[in-house]
Amino acid sequence: MFAKLFAALFAASVVLAAPIESNEKRIMHSGRATFYTVTGTGSACEYTVTDEDFIVALNKPQYNLHNGGNCGQYLTITNTDNGNTETAYVADECPECKDGSLDMSPALFSALADGDFDLGVFPISWHFLKRDN
Repeated sequence: MFAKLFAALFAASVVLAAPIESNEKRIMHSGRATFYTVTGTGSACEYTVTDEDFIVALNKPQYNLHNGGNCGQYLTITNTDNGNTETAYVADECPECKDGSLDMSPALFSALADGDFDLGVFPISWHFLKRDN
C-alpha cells in the first residue's frame, strides 16, 4: 500500500517540477509588431545589443510572468500579413506593449516587413523555442 502511495506522490512531483518554459513553447501567441531604436538604450535583460541584432522586447505582462526569466529565450515570429518568419531572442521588456505584442529591433522588423518601415505596425504570431539547457 505504501509503495503505491509513494509511486503516486513521486509521479506527481515529477510533473509539478516541469519548467514553465517547456509548456510555453507549445503556445502560439498573437499580437502586434512594432520597432524601436535598440543601439544606445539600456536592456532590461542587461544585454549589449544593436539595431542590427534580431532581438525583441517582450510585452510587460509576459515579461513579468517569469520576472524576466525569458531573457535570452529564442522565439519564432511570423508576420501574418505576408508570411515572413524569423527567429529572434528576448533582450528587453516593452512596458507599453499589450499581451502578445513584441517591440523589435529595426533589423528584425525590416526582415519581417520586407523593408517597409512605413508600416509601423503589423500583426504577428509567435512562440517560444525550446531552451537548450
